[in-house]
Amino acid sequence: MDKLLIRGGRSLRGEVPVSGAKNAALPELCAALLTAEPVVLHNVPRLEDVSTMLKLVRHMGVVAERDGNGTVTLNAADLSNPEAPYELVKTMRASVLALGPLLARFGHAKVSLPGGCGIGSRPVDQHIKGLRAMGAEIEVEHGYMMAKLPAGRTRLRGARITTDMVTVTGTENLLMAAALAEGETVLENAAQEPEIPDLAEMLIAMGAKIEGHGTSRIRIQGVDALRGCSHTVVADRIEAGTFLCAVAAAGGDVLLKHARADHLDAVIDKLQEAGAQIEAVEGGVRIQSRGRLKAQSFRTTEYPGFPTDMQAQFMALNAVSEGASTVTETIFENRMMHVNELLRLGARIQTDGRTAVLEGVPRLSGASVMATDLRASACLVIAGLVAEGETLVDRIYHLDRGYDRIEAKLGALGADIERVSGSRA
Repeated sequence: MDKLLIRGGRSLRGEVPVSGAKNAALPELCAALLTAEPVVLHNVPRLEDVSTMLKLVRHMGVVAERDGNGTVTLNAADLSNPEAPYELVKTMRASVLALGPLLARFGHAKVSLPGGCGIGSRPVDQHIKGLRAMGAEIEVEHGYMMAKLPAGRTRLRGARITTDMVTVTGTENLLMAAALAEGETVLENAAQEPEIPDLAEMLIAMGAKIEGHGTSRIRIQGVDALRGCSHTVVADRIEAGTFLCAVAAAGGDVLLKHARADHLDAVIDKLQEAGAQIEAVEGGVRIQSRGRLKAQSFRTTEYPGFPTDMQAQFMALNAVSEGASTVTETIFENRMMHVNELLRLGARIQTDGRTAVLEGVPRLSGASVMATDLRASACLVIAGLVAEGETLVDRIYHLDRGYDRIEAKLGALGADIERVSGSRA
């Protein structure tokens, strides 16, 4: 099993490209199920979750080809098996995004209940609630969601749907299903993350009629059929935010190519308050950081608030910043598992449920640590960059699910970091 070996103490300088967003690419790969015409996606990141999703759609009968430059071409004209089996779903929650498109286009689907990181409960009940409101009959049997249209119906029907909570994948699933439904669908309490407008723009290029994407109310007029399209996946704001925190902690001067500052307002505000210099420039975002920064308190919340996917990375920065800070996680109940690993590196942190209180220390000390989920992995990488001596991060398969060759990108900026096999470690 691969690990990352990091020798800390180096500042980061140069330019690094930000890859396409995992959380946009995955639903957009599923959106290709909505049409019999070819769909071409550009800027698709090289991630384990993307590879898993491609295996999944190929299992269904989709022809999916991937080149070496981030372009994926999909053709679902001859899709023959509208099923997402457990074997291909157990490691990736985003597989639930196949449910809406399959049901909308084919009238039936069998999708396993999803897996993914163990960061807390992420139920699919809002997906089921919304699709039932659109006329679907859905039963959960033996770990599978069995969905079909009632006898005599050939399409889902539009509905006004208010979810009980803000759910990103729920919004995406219902948005895709509504694109082929009969009549108008209104999604209330919709998620507003930038990946959702990106998906909506792709669907519009396919012929969908959508208004209000990027707000809490999305209005969709269903169409009879969708066509193929060519679409470029938006830059990954979480990867960009991770690099911002890394530079803020380690010091340096880095240009994040393709990054969107307007997608990172809450994170950038906190980094600027901490003392980092950040500006939107042509083609990306530049960050400069000198000396020890000031610790910042924050609480996670839905977009446009501080993202839960950046909580762990910012906590690594707070661990070596000046002063005390309080971090409160409001989205997932188990998203503090990285704290024990930071303690192994010498961080001073006390937790009480979903709240952590940090007292910044001048430096961390390298040690062997273990990643527990995707963003915790990134947190430990940042901590390793600023720790004295060597830090060995184990279980980086989590990292590979969501970061496109992060060790190569950090190495190009001057970090002393390498991927090592279990035998070498």
